[in-house]
Amino acid sequence: MIKLAIDFGTAVTKIFRIGSGIVLAEATCLTVSKETGGIRAYGNEAKRLLGKTSEVSEMIFPVYEGEIVSERYASALLSYFLGKVAKSAFAVEALFCVPCGCTEESREKYFRVAKAAGLSRISFVETPYLVALGQDVPLSESNPVFAIDFGAGKTSLAVLSLDGIIAGISMSVGGNNMDTHIIDHIAERFNLKIGPQTSEKLKNSIGSLLRGDNQSTVVNGRDVSSGKPRSVTVSSGDILFPVQVYVDKVIEYAELVLRKLPAEVSAAMCKSGIFLSGGVTALAGFGDYFEEKLQMEAHLSADALTTIVLGGGRVIGSGALMRKISME
Repeated sequence: MIKLAIDFGTAVTKIFRIGSGIVLAEATCLTVSKETGGIRAYGNEAKRLLGKTSEVSEMIFPVYEGEIVSERYASALLSYFLGKVAKSAFAVEALFCVPCGCTEESREKYFRVAKAAGLSRISFVETPYLVALGQDVPLSESNPVFAIDFGAGKTSLAVLSLDGIIAGISMSVGGNNMDTHIIDHIAERFNLKIGPQTSEKLKNSIGSLLRGDNQSTVVNGRDVSSGKPRSVTVSSGDILFPVQVYVDKVIEYAELVLRKLPAEVSAAMCKSGIFLSGGVTALAGFGDYFEEKLQMEAHLSADALTTIVLGGGRVIGSGALMRKISME
């Protein structure tokens, strides 16, 4: 029996296979014909066409804000990915990483998509557990952990133990929202239109929460007024506002979760701190900013992009963990 942990994310799908480690990391998108709906490209090949497709093609993102929005294309994409990592989906046991508080309706969509892709044995674990397990944080019934997963489409926050989630919430805000906000901000500040891939690169290269950070890079785009190609130099300070707005919103929800905790659990949080994962945690000054705002020690994952699927790998490889934390 092949055992897989699948992080079917809004932006990137990652798959962990017991005995092999991470065996796939590809964009969660497809290129399809507008006329027939036929699929022209999958995954990374499709993403390379983002913003460059002709009038007869369009980009499809079957997962949006942590939810499956197109079961047809989601199952086709998942089947394509499974074909890369397993000879037969029928001999596979799979664990799906899902947002905190994933509803029964949402899980039913995953079931249908998985079944259409050939999977029959699947289970679900909420991502805050996987933030901790992916960082090798020991979980027990008596030592609660505060974990946040900053996804591309959804951010999940929870204080949890092996007994369950004590307080948690998911918010439909993620790294993609930051990218969109950066696009709008650059258009307003520089009269320059940039695309989503450029925005993502801008965020990853100079995005910062450090006061006075003066990193800069040259950005190419289209002049909003003339329509002609143009380049501008953008600094970290120029995109501080759209970066900070997103992070501050997550901190606001983190404070809401903390206010729901019993006094004894709050005391434990002061000692253990908060565990963070997700691509945006790589922004310069991210950990220090969180610590300053929440007055708690912030633990950043060594590999923030793969923490969730690594945690999923730990669960799918342990029957005891699976029985404890998988969703009914």
